[in-house]
Amino acid sequence: MSRRGWPAGRIAFALYPFGAGAMAVNAFFASLIGSWIGLPVLSTPAALLTGAVIAVPATYAFARHIRALMTEADRAADRALPETR
Repeated sequence: MSRRGWPAGRIAFALYPFGAGAMAVNAFFASLIGSWIGLPVLSTPAALLTGAVIAVPATYAFARHIRALMTEADRAADRALPETR
């Protein structure tokens, strides 16, 4: 059985801009929470850079999860279809 669809690396590449944006927002909000205990608040460029770095492994992990769900859906669809031989 051959794997259909995009590999996880290609999915991660396509989703990286969204992951980087989400991670930048999360880093900024985490720094706001950290300010409650005296830590500095991240500037916009620092939050963007932090988000860009954190997004690499996070987006790849998410892409692997999506690829696994796609593979599972393909297998379920193959089992649901009757044989046509």
